[in-house]
Amino acid sequence: MDPRVRKLAKLLVQYSLKLKKGDMFKIQGETAALPLMKALYEQAIDVGARPYLSIRDTETEEYFFRQASDDQLKFVSPLLKLEIDRIEAHATIWGSQNTRYLAGVDSKRQAMQQKAMRPLVQKRFKRMGDGSYKWVGTQFPTYADAQEADMSLADYEAFVYGAGHLDAADPVKHWQKIEAEQKRLVKILETADEFRVRSDDTDLRFRARGRKWISCHGTNNFPDGEIFTGPIENSVEGRIRFSFPAVYMGREVNDVRLTFKKGKVIEESAGKNVEFLKNMLGVDAGARFVGEIAVGTNYDIKKFTRNTLFDEKIGGTCHLALGASIPESLGKNKSAIHWDMVCDLRQSSEITADGKTIYRNGKFIV
Repeated sequence: MDPRVRKLAKLLVQYSLKLKKGDMFKIQGETAALPLMKALYEQAIDVGARPYLSIRDTETEEYFFRQASDDQLKFVSPLLKLEIDRIEAHATIWGSQNTRYLAGVDSKRQAMQQKAMRPLVQKRFKRMGDGSYKWVGTQFPTYADAQEADMSLADYEAFVYGAGHLDAADPVKHWQKIEAEQKRLVKILETADEFRVRSDDTDLRFRARGRKWISCHGTNNFPDGEIFTGPIENSVEGRIRFSFPAVYMGREVNDVRLTFKKGKVIEESAGKNVEFLKNMLGVDAGARFVGEIAVGTNYDIKKFTRNTLFDEKIGGTCHLALGASIPESLGKNKSAIHWDMVCDLRQSSEITADGKTIYRNGKFIV
């Protein structure tokens, strides 16, 4: 096994999740990610937790979305409900043999299943907010994901592990340094109410008084690097064009442009897969509202890879998520979806807070 895999597993268990003796721990991923899943399982056993594997198979998922009846699409297993209530920790490992395995599926059927899952999504977010449900998501490098990123597998492995500073003697020290700097910025952001993001084809305003800004430094996503909040739901106004394709549920939607009024998307367009975009916006009432607005701060991630875990963290970008708020931010929007879309701010851009420029051309200046 690549020693970086064991190093990542140890970091996730000890730093990100702070797994304890007796914690019921779900490790979820596709068969392509089994090496990291096994390493996590071993680390969890060593600290006295109670791990179990949940292995996803893309062929059966594709068959489900193609052939299941409406009743089957809407069915939510009572075992899954029990799991959401009972587990203390959950690791999601991304890494696929085929990143486009759902590309030919009717998106309306995906939307139907997402809507049925909404109560569980809300319960999960609530438990994450009160700290009773520890969660982390990370990437295991595969050939398919390397191809999405236009890299060889060796180059993609170097990219993935480099973004998490796993080549460092003590990567935890790096993330603790990031935490200190981002918490300094959080204190500044929380003194302001009205924010404005401007760049080419984007002029977006929102308010955040009374909401929390959160520093992300490797405890929920790994690698990490962002600062986010849940904007006041009816305050988002203006327009935004997303520089990079918006990837969700195995679909890629290019050149997404959204216009907001009183917090709601009133106009949407895309250069590719616009029907999928519209279907996701129609999942429920909250899908047309913003649950999260964030700034990416990982300057070791410079390249778009069609992987939201990395793309939303690119240093010099911002992103917003349509749908569910993260309760920790005190956001109140509820939805079955949480779809992050990324906008490049590295050139000809600024962010103002109560009229004062705090960010210019991809970097904070406060």
